[in-house]
Amino acid sequence: MAQELGYEVLQRPENLVEANRMANNYMFGFRKWKSHVTSRPLSMRSMIVQDLYRDEEDPHDSRSPDHSTYSLGNILYAVFFGWWVALIYLLIALLMCVTIVGLPYAKLCVRLAAYMFWPFGKFVHKNGFEHHGYRSFMETPATTRQQRWENLWLHAETNYWVSKPRTYVWMMLGLPLAFLAHSLAFILTWLTVVFIPMSKINAKIVYRILLLPPELIRIDSKNLNSEFASGDIIMFTHQAINVYYYKYTVDGVNVICVNLLVIVFFALGIGYLDEDNKVFPSAFKFVISLFSIIPLAYYISMAISSISAQTNSAIGAVLNASFGSIVEIILYISSLVAGKRQVVNCYDQLVKSALVGTLLATTLLIPGISMVIGGLKHQNQVFNYRSAGITATLLFVSVAGAFAPSIFARSFGSMSCYECFRANVTNSSAFSMSCAQCDYTMVSVHFLVYPSHTMSLVYGCCLILPVAYVVGLIYSLKTHHKHIYETFAAEGSSGHHAVHWGRVKSLVILGTAVLLMSLCAELVTKNIEPILKSTGFSVYFVGALFLGVVPDIPEILVGIQFALQNNIALSIEVGSCVAVQVCMVQIPVVVLANLVYPLNFYLIFSEMHIWAVVIGVLLNNYVFVDGKSNYFQGACLVATYTVLIMMYFFAPDDNISTEC
Repeated sequence: MAQELGYEVLQRPENLVEANRMANNYMFGFRKWKSHVTSRPLSMRSMIVQDLYRDEEDPHDSRSPDHSTYSLGNILYAVFFGWWVALIYLLIALLMCVTIVGLPYAKLCVRLAAYMFWPFGKFVHKNGFEHHGYRSFMETPATTRQQRWENLWLHAETNYWVSKPRTYVWMMLGLPLAFLAHSLAFILTWLTVVFIPMSKINAKIVYRILLLPPELIRIDSKNLNSEFASGDIIMFTHQAINVYYYKYTVDGVNVICVNLLVIVFFALGIGYLDEDNKVFPSAFKFVISLFSIIPLAYYISMAISSISAQTNSAIGAVLNASFGSIVEIILYISSLVAGKRQVVNCYDQLVKSALVGTLLATTLLIPGISMVIGGLKHQNQVFNYRSAGITATLLFVSVAGAFAPSIFARSFGSMSCYECFRANVTNSSAFSMSCAQCDYTMVSVHFLVYPSHTMSLVYGCCLILPVAYVVGLIYSLKTHHKHIYETFAAEGSSGHHAVHWGRVKSLVILGTAVLLMSLCAELVTKNIEPILKSTGFSVYFVGALFLGVVPDIPEILVGIQFALQNNIALSIEVGSCVAVQVCMVQIPVVVLANLVYPLNFYLIFSEMHIWAVVIGVLLNNYVFVDGKSNYFQGACLVATYTVLIMMYFFAPDDNISTEC
């Protein structure tokens, strides 16, 4: 139905919560990540995804004759993981042999050593309980096989745990070492993502085997279905690698984003424990801290989407508008605070370059890459350019408001900082003065322009831009696109799927992610000064490329996903919405923060910044005016972005860099 109205949407909402999420995120503040906030039944997902969540001990899977165990992935497992886990088990077996009473466990460890080195095609069975003095746990009612195995140890004879010394020897000597080995193997295989099948095997051994009596475990290369029931299979696997595990989720979070949290804690550890750079250099800390922003941005956006999806459209829109730029705002304010604390002058230009770099990335790079990749797959992609009319209009308004003070200052003469004015206010005989700490030349006739005129214009624009943003938001939600949201609500009226994160959980995750984001942003600004001094990179280049593009990597990925699904309109919308937020939210917040804490940030951009943004916005609108896109147009956008970034790379900033 939404397609018939002339608007492109990614998919129809599955339930009312997803409908609210899509409605609240459709315009200004479109979330960085394309993710569901409710759980989706496996029956609604592809067979590839269903296979990821299937228990491989399923007898239908284990008896299949089509699985080959001699594959490259299995060999890689044995080379990188299997041999050292097997070696640890042999050492544990030797230790248990020394105790004499632990001989049964020593035999089990030898069998587990052979299994862990090459577990493929081998079946781990449960021997008959009655033959070893144990009651059959199968007699106890249980709805699933997993529940039966979780309660297995409760059904063993009580005297096994009380009167057998070998159990205490195993619990004190063997079990801790085995647990550490499997924990390490679990973490390493899980972080690789493709080896997650082996992570599951290591986890099953810990909670299904290591607490069982050794006589109950039997490892065989055959499925002895004639002797044992199919439910007696504890474990079976035929492959170590599954390349589709990048689709796997944990509590609604993509497994890659879960693993990227390791970068966050690693960055915090080396940043605050090695402050003197004795172990890791500043350049390495800068890169790690900067990339730690990516997973934190995911958790922030996921928490906001979860909250807004469980509220009405007004609250959801306010949340998206207020928190949509929280990552960049924290990064920019942290940079300015660091510059103020260290009494250096390059951080002001660093933040300005980052703001312009974000505008260039969202108006040229994101739509350009999306059009190239989408065009290669679908050739010509057609979209309704009228659907993005409000965003395009706001983009022009926002750029005009954000850069009007710079045009005004360049027209009448300007000073970059108030300190220049105080130092030279008594120098009435000079006809022109050049500030050594700034990049502007001041004409003496107009040296009072900034404090008396331009400053008022700056704060006026920063008050008008958010108001225009809110007006556009209200118009979009209540008037122009109201029928779209009603369509979403109608299509998602059926279905009651469980929400991954409730409101309280989302708030806790949001607060934690924002706190960690603040700490990582402080590390970025703390370690950026050595980058400028040691690498020789221009401060403009570092700001425009690193600080401007890295926080926008989520938008780039989402734009590519939409383009591959032949939905180039949303790829364009993602970049345009972020560009609008930069001018109408991020810049006003950073400038108005000067009223609370003096940051020495003045909204006066150089000609290089002004012309770069003008070129990006004009080319962006010119390419999309006909409602069609292809890889040639996308390549032109990417080429233009590359040329502009090269301009920033070669820009001289000797007077600025020496002050850092």
